[in-house]
This record gives sequence, C-alpha cells and structure tokens, in this order.
Amino acid sequence: MDGACMNWLWYILSGLCAGVAAGMGMGGGTLLIPVLTLALGLPQHAAQGVNVLAFLPAAVAALVIHAKAGRLHLRACLPIIFAGALGALAASFLAGRIDAPWLRRMFGGFLILLACLRAFGKRLKK
Repeated sequence: MDGACMNWLWYILSGLCAGVAAGMGMGGGTLLIPVLTLALGLPQHAAQGVNVLAFLPAAVAALVIHAKAGRLHLRACLPIIFAGALGALAASFLAGRIDAPWLRRMFGGFLILLACLRAFGKRLKK
C-alpha cells in the first residue's frame, strides 16, 4: 500500500475512533489531535482546526441519538452552550497567537491532567 493510501486509512480510522469517543461523550479530540499530529504529521494548529470541523457532523449525529433517548437536560445545556461558545471564541482567537510548540505542550498538559483526574479524582458531592 502506498503512502497516500496509508494516510487516508489513518484519517478514516482516526475519524472513526474519534467519532465513537465523541458519541460516547468522551471528547473525540483527545484522541484525534494526537493521531493527526503524531501519526500523520499535521501541524498542531491545523490538527486543532481539523478537530473542530470534524466534530460538527459527529456532534449533530450524537445529539440526535441522545435527544431521542431523553438524555438531554435542557436547563443544564443552555448556560453551558452559551459559556462554551464564548470560551471557544476566546480560545480559538488565543490559540492562533500561541506558538505551535507551546500549544502542543498545553494540549499535552491538558491530556495529562485529564488522565489524572479520571484515574484518581473523586466526584464532587452536593
């Protein structure tokens, strides 16, 4: 198999795996961005942009399924949507101004923090 076909295979497999993670609510970008940067050699900024675009259709598909199953709590969703949109706008603006090596380190640090919280964190009680 030539290099171009192999790259397409990586793109398809990484999209499929990231879509599965996104559909389960785990954030597919935590999987997709490392694959795009480490396995496929995309620059960090490009990988983050691809991630955002790739998850629009994945998010819509997952949203339909979750909505039909009654797993959406609209009172919780609305403030999160509003704050998330503002945060995404600000972070996208800032990410474009951060050098790629620092952006890569920040993303790596986020993944380490996320892994530690999942492995050792306790759920906050009301």
